[in-house]
Amino acid sequence: MNITIGVDVGSTYTKAVVLDANKKILGRSMNPTGFRLTQISTQTMEEALKDAGVERKDIACIVATGIGRHQATFKDLHVTDLSATARGANLLFPGTRTVLDIGGQTMKASRITEAAGVDSFRLNDKCAAGTGAFLEKTARYMGYSTTEIGPLMTTSKASVPISGVCAVFAESEVINHLSIGTPPADIMQGAIESLTARAVQLMKRVKAQPEHTLVGGILRFDTMAEAVRKELGGAEVNVPEGEMAQYVAALGAAVLGHRRLEKLAEAETAAV
Repeated sequence: MNITIGVDVGSTYTKAVVLDANKKILGRSMNPTGFRLTQISTQTMEEALKDAGVERKDIACIVATGIGRHQATFKDLHVTDLSATARGANLLFPGTRTVLDIGGQTMKASRITEAAGVDSFRLNDKCAAGTGAFLEKTARYMGYSTTEIGPLMTTSKASVPISGVCAVFAESEVINHLSIGTPPADIMQGAIESLTARAVQLMKRVKAQPEHTLVGGILRFDTMAEAVRKELGGAEVNVPEGEMAQYVAALGAAVLGHRRLEKLAEAETAAV
């Protein structure tokens, strides 16, 4: 059976997706990454296999991606998360030409070709103020958990500016707003808009073209997609449903596993 599995060992979460020969998702799994990368990547893969109802021997190709891809010792090959995310976004939304990926520790913007190759990209990995970690830290400082960010955002009546270009300075602004009685929801809205402004700047630097597809854990919050749409002048954006926004790189890695199988088959045919 031509079943593949993609494992994305990210800085915050590790995800795995199992695909059948028709590129249909059979199973998936996600766990916090932690510091034991080999152990967690193996565990996540095994959980995805169980969810799919298949065994390790049924898998034709395992592809690892993400910052910890080299620690996935069971892999057949590894690919960059930029390439994997482009493939995953293309499978979900074939018209995708620009991908914005906002993760826990990095933000990436890519312009991709019709064939899902990466044509241009820019990264923001130097400061937490440009990542999902900043939103989570802001929420925790105000006494809210990550899961409460979404509901909190729905109560915002306005937003306050969070202009700091550094996470440390931005945190100081959050403290000042709290000290004068600014509602937490409005502070969080300001943090979202600050993050969005950085995201759109990255997209402009890669000369973003429609369709735009947004992925990454932070896209669990509907407000983020709405903020990006507003910054883009009302342009439509694609967002995978629910938690699927976090699985796009793992999905793309599994797609590239199928591509490898196709190339091997072509080589065998040519050799006959």
